[in-house]
Amino acid sequence: MIQLSFSHAVTPGQKVIFALMQFRKTLTVSVFCLLSVSVMAQRPRVHNGGKSVYTQKRFNNNPRVRGAKAKTICPIFERSKYPYFGLGVKLGDPFAFTFKYYASKHWAFVGDIGKPASGLYNRYFRDKFNDYQLDTLSQGAELKYLTHQVKSDLIGELKVLYQIDATVVSPGLQFYIGAGWQWKNTKISYDYTYNEPDNPNPSSDNTIGTFKANRFTQGPQAVVGIEYSYFQLPISAFMELEYFSDIQLDPGKSRVEGGVGLRYVF
Repeated sequence: MIQLSFSHAVTPGQKVIFALMQFRKTLTVSVFCLLSVSVMAQRPRVHNGGKSVYTQKRFNNNPRVRGAKAKTICPIFERSKYPYFGLGVKLGDPFAFTFKYYASKHWAFVGDIGKPASGLYNRYFRDKFNDYQLDTLSQGAELKYLTHQVKSDLIGELKVLYQIDATVVSPGLQFYIGAGWQWKNTKISYDYTYNEPDNPNPSSDNTIGTFKANRFTQGPQAVVGIEYSYFQLPISAFMELEYFSDIQLDPGKSRVEGGVGLRYVF
């Protein structure tokens, strides 16, 4: 048997070529590994029955909430959870703190206490100046109105409401109608000039004076409004109009009141 042996010398240039080929192979493997990790990281997160977060946001696929958790979204839609209570504020005429007792799905009771929008009644209070005649007036003397200032103005209301579900229009929406009673107490300071036409001493004419008047009145009221409670917080928003009729100081005198407000429901 003849064994042949060959000897082949590797040149420096060939060594460089082999080194570059090895580096390219290592670089290719490294890039492939990095791309694999990147693809795994970009896979969509899956929640709620296999639907990705993107799918839920894209098609607004919100989960349905039942039971006790429903109170967080719509605090007054579970019949089994009545009664509810609501505390809040009302802006308008009057500005008031408001309490609402939700006795059942259809019946509620409301109590408000606050301050009327006195600026709306400036003309009314001015016209009422002529209703006051001081006992100390001499014959022929007269008082002329200068100005007035409301020192305090308090109002209280009690109402019974019948609520009508309007979820066919919008979830959490209700209409309501009702009736109640209103009390109002106002303290006013009037400034005036005092004139005596037959006074022989003209220097005493046009004397400026002040007197105070207390006006307490009451009467029935009718109310109509809407209430919306489909929030992620246990609150309700409402808007209402009221019709008040005076039966004490100005029998038959009526006015329209109302406002908007928010209540925390618990």
